[in-house]
Amino acid sequence: MAEAGARLEGLVVASHGRHCVVESADGQRRICHPRGKKSQAVVGDRVLWQPAAPGQGRGQGDEGTIERVQERRNLFYRQDEVRTKSFAANLDQVLILIAAEPVFSESQLARALIAAEAAQITPLIALNKSDLVEPFARAWERLWPYRHMGGEQDTKHHYRVLPLSLTESGPVDRDALLPLLAGKTTLVLGPSGSGKSTLVNLLVPHAKAQTGEISQALNSGRHTTTSTQLYWIDEARTTALIDSPGFQEFGLRHLAPADLARCMPDIAAHAGECRFYNCTHLHEPGCAVRAQVETDDSPGTISASRYRIYGELFAELSEAPRY
Repeated sequence: MAEAGARLEGLVVASHGRHCVVESADGQRRICHPRGKKSQAVVGDRVLWQPAAPGQGRGQGDEGTIERVQERRNLFYRQDEVRTKSFAANLDQVLILIAAEPVFSESQLARALIAAEAAQITPLIALNKSDLVEPFARAWERLWPYRHMGGEQDTKHHYRVLPLSLTESGPVDRDALLPLLAGKTTLVLGPSGSGKSTLVNLLVPHAKAQTGEISQALNSGRHTTTSTQLYWIDEARTTALIDSPGFQEFGLRHLAPADLARCMPDIAAHAGECRFYNCTHLHEPGCAVRAQVETDDSPGTISASRYRIYGELFAELSEAPRY
C-alpha cells in the first residue's frame, strides 16, 4: 500500500469526466482526482500521483490525487467551435475502424487521418465486414485513393488499409493485427456500428475482467461507463489497446488552413512544387496540386473526392468563429 504524502509514478488507464483510474508499476489501480485544471489527465498519460491520507478518500477504497501530468509525446484530439475533446496521449498509432455497412463517411475518415498526421501519430485504416461481399467491394473501391496515394510507385504516401471480418463468434484476423500492435499503444477509433467493441473483445481476452476492475476502482459502479479505457493485450503490459467513444463529428479547429496540405499526404507530395510558396491549392496559377487532381480527361494522383474534402475543410477552417 502506497504511503500518503509520497509522489508516485502511474499510468492513466481510464477516464470518466474529471475522474481517472491510475495504474501503478505493480499493476494496482485506483481512482484519482485532479488537483486543479493543470493536472487534468487523459488516458495514456504518465502522471505523478499522491495517495490520499487515511480518512480523506472521497469513497470506499484506495484513492489518490494527480499532482502532475508528465510531458507528453503527443496528444490526439479534436476541436470544434465550442470545445476540445482529447482522446488519448502518448500514442504510437491510431487504428481507424470503419465498416462496409453502414456506409462510412469519407469526410470523417479524412478528418481523423488529418488529426493523426498533425499529431505525428501513425494511422492505420481497417475496413470491417469483408464477409458482406458486394458492400465490401464497393467500400474497398472507395478506399482506393488511400491505398494508392502518390501513384503506384510512391509507397511513402500510402496508408496501410486492412480488410477484416469481425464477428462475435467468428475468428478475428489476429495474425494480421497482432504484429502491427505488438509493443505499441494503439487508439481504436471508429463510428458506432463499425465493430469496435467486437474488435476489443476479440483482441483482449480479459477485456471484461479489466472493465470490471475499472468499475471497482470507480467505486463499484458509481461511474458505470468510462469514456475511454486502456486494455493490456499481453501479460507483460507492453502492448496496449485504447478504446474510445464513438463520435458523430470530428472538428479540426485546432489546425490553421495552411496546415491542411502537409497533413494530407497525397496533397503534400506535390505542394512543394507550386509556383507560389503560399499557394492555397485552390485557384492560383502554377499550382502543382491542382494539376494532379483527377478529372474525366486525366486520372491524376489526387482523387477528386480527396481534393473536394480539402477545399471544404480549407473553407471551414478559414471561417471566423461564430461565438
